[in-house]
Amino acid sequence: MLRSQSYRQRLSAHISPSGTTCYITSNLFYIEVQLEKDGNVMDVKLAHLGEAPVVCDDLVQHLRMKNYDAFGKILEDLSNLYQVPGNSEVKAKGYLALQALEKDLYSMSLLDRTQDVNRVTEVLHGKVGHLVPRTGGTPMTIEFYISPYEVLEAEINPGSQVCGTKTVVTIEGTDTLHRLPLSPLLVDSQVGEDGNPTFLPLTDELSVDLPAFFVLKFQQPIPMSSSSIEEIQRLTGIQIMGLKLASLYELIVQSTLKEKCSEDLSTHKSRFFVSLPDCPKHCYFINKGSEKSDLAGALVSKIPFSHPKCVPDVIEILRHQVAYNCLISSCVSEKHINEVLIDVITSREIQCHLHLNRQDPTLNSSDDFIARAVKRCMSVPVVMRAIFRNAAKVKADSETQDVEVDTKQKPEPPREQITDSDSPGESLSVAGQQDLVVSDKPSTTDSSKENLSTAKLETPGDNREKSNPTISTETLCGVEESNSTASTEAVMIGKENTQSSV
Repeated sequence: MLRSQSYRQRLSAHISPSGTTCYITSNLFYIEVQLEKDGNVMDVKLAHLGEAPVVCDDLVQHLRMKNYDAFGKILEDLSNLYQVPGNSEVKAKGYLALQALEKDLYSMSLLDRTQDVNRVTEVLHGKVGHLVPRTGGTPMTIEFYISPYEVLEAEINPGSQVCGTKTVVTIEGTDTLHRLPLSPLLVDSQVGEDGNPTFLPLTDELSVDLPAFFVLKFQQPIPMSSSSIEEIQRLTGIQIMGLKLASLYELIVQSTLKEKCSEDLSTHKSRFFVSLPDCPKHCYFINKGSEKSDLAGALVSKIPFSHPKCVPDVIEILRHQVAYNCLISSCVSEKHINEVLIDVITSREIQCHLHLNRQDPTLNSSDDFIARAVKRCMSVPVVMRAIFRNAAKVKADSETQDVEVDTKQKPEPPREQITDSDSPGESLSVAGQQDLVVSDKPSTTDSSKENLSTAKLETPGDNREKSNPTISTETLCGVEESNSTASTEAVMIGKENTQSSV
């Protein structure tokens, strides 16, 4: 099997005369697999050109578990490190450039980092997210967004391997030359007056022109608005090739359905039914025909760049886009009104406004209450349930107050609550069939004693000025709840806080 996997990647493989060592080699790296006489794997070492061999625990584990497909994938990743056009010297320089980038990204991940910082905080707030360095044949990864439900699931199941959206850092060959660093450029982890890291200039001694660029690669393509794509291309100075423009919301729906039910990707029906525990069924319409929803986007599989300084800003744009996609996808179900305006200003800041038809009864949910609900769950159906539950709670409180007034007792003011479960013992399952675990906490943001039930979720706070790259997109969703007419509108706002439609 070792030889078979090696030949698939066009690598050479041979066994030592003693039969206890297998060598997998290329012109630029080799792998040494040490075996016992009975064939069991003792150790696996990897050596790149000019480097000493190092033990690769991931390769050891895959071979001991006879997971040859995973072993073959690592061989493929190793080979891809050298897929730069040219001779061995040029390929070796490409590898040195990747090493330099990885060191700078790791140094940036340590900036403003405290010793007690946890993974979720790094994912949502770190300059480059939660970074895992390359080990052996496993590429460097950056985890840059995780939803509140994923955070909750990780807290409920401590041993679970819950992870958010990730990207892989690597290098790829191109038809054009790009100036790439050959050594780290970050100056002693220094930060400039603007709060950004300080980098050395790309001199001839520190850089070289190579037919290659760095890339952030995604396991699954991410639906991105055309404005997001344009902003990333402006930051990196490199065009993202091979994009096919389509309706952004159609792309979000398709991606969500592919994840939830791969057997049926039909999206010609824009009506989706969402069921939540102890709540009437919701019906959502993602209107592709209206001018607001006809916004262009594309599926992005990788983002090319040539300098480490642009990575933090690119990560911020990705966070913003994925947070927006998360909110829209919450309305999409594999099972084929009150107007709430939701402005996704950044991945950390969301503003909401509740509008009612004149003939509809008031729901007594303030904008701040709805915004906090959205940030707790990033799910429109859950927010709608919270609004209707709060309305029922206010109505019940009002009736109780009327009785108390009749008996000349002093009434208490009604309270808004987000109650995602009737019992503190309920928890979120993998399939999302149960509610959030909640505990009431008084809010300090509203003088009317509004209470927000939380699941102890860590939601992103924003201490930064709104100078991040921005997105301007719109979609219109409708919600049917009992006899009320409703529509839910989610908007990604630019830094001038303007809305645009196509």
